[in-house]
Amino acid sequence: MNWQEVCEHPSLQNLPFKIELNENGEIIMNAVRVIHSLYQGEIAYRLRALLKSGRTFPECAIKTARGTRVADVAWATADTVRKIKGEAECSIAPEICVEVVSASNTGEEMEEKKDLYFARGAQEVWICANGVMQFYQANGPLEKSILAPDFPKIIDIDD
Repeated sequence: MNWQEVCEHPSLQNLPFKIELNENGEIIMNAVRVIHSLYQGEIAYRLRALLKSGRTFPECAIKTARGTRVADVAWATADTVRKIKGEAECSIAPEICVEVVSASNTGEEMEEKKDLYFARGAQEVWICANGVMQFYQANGPLEKSILAPDFPKIIDIDD
């Protein structure tokens, strides 16, 4: 199965799961909890507020060497958006790809996603674990984001 088929398949519409594809075209499904969505929303909101020149979007499907992976939140420049907006899955990664860690995610899975996003051109990958933000470039961790230096290190969804 390819990503276009997943997007168009009637039985896969409106599922309460995040769907990705592995390198064999097999569907990977992860159930997300409300807190996951709350972090996604808050991260997208803050990115949009800080980086007005590009676009922020949730659930960004990215074609990788190991199948289609879906970043929880992404931010792309206007130039990148022009290149990818008509695609079923991004042929190039947005400049920022954000993953919100769920209970079912492993550290190995997060490392693999970082590597896959960087291989497709992401400039930064952010990981949100229980509201604590970690920022990365391809060559390693960052103290703070270079593209969005004012982005907070902790996301508080209780305020």
